[in-house]
Amino acid sequence: MKKVFTLIIIAILIVFASWYAFVYFTSYSEGTRSGELIKFSNKGIVFKTWEGEISQGISGAQIFSFSVEDKENKIVEKLQQFQGRYVKVKYKERFAKITWLGDTKYFIIDVEEEDSPHFGNK
Repeated sequence: MKKVFTLIIIAILIVFASWYAFVYFTSYSEGTRSGELIKFSNKGIVFKTWEGEISQGISGAQIFSFSVEDKENKIVEKLQQFQGRYVKVKYKERFAKITWLGDTKYFIIDVEEEDSPHFGNK
């Protein structure tokens, strides 16, 4: 009985590790989005994650929500600096959300400031 229980626990751990590795290392899609950076914060109670939003229109009708991994210190610093400005972000989309990494499936891998097409300045 003890052997069977141990084998079941090991099988469950292998399945979870395989799922995590697949979701973490495999990207569903990659792309870029541009808009005004309207929100960027470090939030959470148990798991603190970096979360942000980009407004992709003058009225804010289309909002792109994203996450940034903790290890991406340079991206976090840039996003804090670019708050309220027009930015272009490069992201990767994962197959599923991982609670301790972020609230979304979209993770920023690069960010740069751009000229706003609406106002003609930064």
